[in-house]
Amino acid sequence: MSATDRDFVAGGGPAARIRVIAAAWLLPTIVWAQPVAPVVTDDDIARAAKSQPAITDKDIEQAAKKHRMPTEAELARVPIQATPRVDALPQPVTRRPVDLGAVARGYEAMSQPGAAAALNAGPALLVFVSFSMPEAALSRLTDQAARSGATLVTRGFVNGSLQQTVARTQRLIGQRKVGFQIDPQAFDRFAVSAVPTFVLLRAAAMPEPCAAGTCFPTASYVSVAGDVSLDYALEFFKRSAPSFNQEAGAFLSKMRGGRE
Repeated sequence: MSATDRDFVAGGGPAARIRVIAAAWLLPTIVWAQPVAPVVTDDDIARAAKSQPAITDKDIEQAAKKHRMPTEAELARVPIQATPRVDALPQPVTRRPVDLGAVARGYEAMSQPGAAAALNAGPALLVFVSFSMPEAALSRLTDQAARSGATLVTRGFVNGSLQQTVARTQRLIGQRKVGFQIDPQAFDRFAVSAVPTFVLLRAAAMPEPCAAGTCFPTASYVSVAGDVSLDYALEFFKRSAPSFNQEAGAFLSKMRGGRE
């Protein structure tokens, strides 16, 4: 008896051997398929060569003649597009520029101690405004000031810039002739705390020393603040301050074209 037979006898005899053999037949057989590289023959290469068109030197020469580059003489005969004349284009209508130097000089002059005395040569109508006001209200007051002879007064520069202030003033005034003054001390001189404020100053009023430098006596001017028109403010002066009736009437008449 062989060693294998003895093992099977020791493990259970012929019945156990039969069960092991049967189990071996039930195991799946795994076969790994290896890829087979295609074989390219000379006939395959010959057939591929026949399917491609053959390009000869003659073909290249004919293509070069058909699609040749233009000569320098031919390029010189091609018309060049004319350059448009910029100076012939319509020029925009420019507004009368605001004199930057005049605004600066006026600002410096109003900062001098005796500047307020210049207002007493005749009755003065001042409209205190700010560039933060609505554009429609500013434009309306500018038009009314131009017709009445009033002066627009602002506290300072736009964003602290003189150039920006001049540009902003130019857009506001346009072609209208109206007085414009930058005078921060005037806001203190006439106790202006809101805009717009309208101030009517009597003729020959004499300034006096005060905390703001020079001030006018309260009896020498009247003022009113509110979002109203200039003619409304003048009518208010006539009703509420009869002693200023003549000055208010003169500005009203000028504003209305000689009709009060």
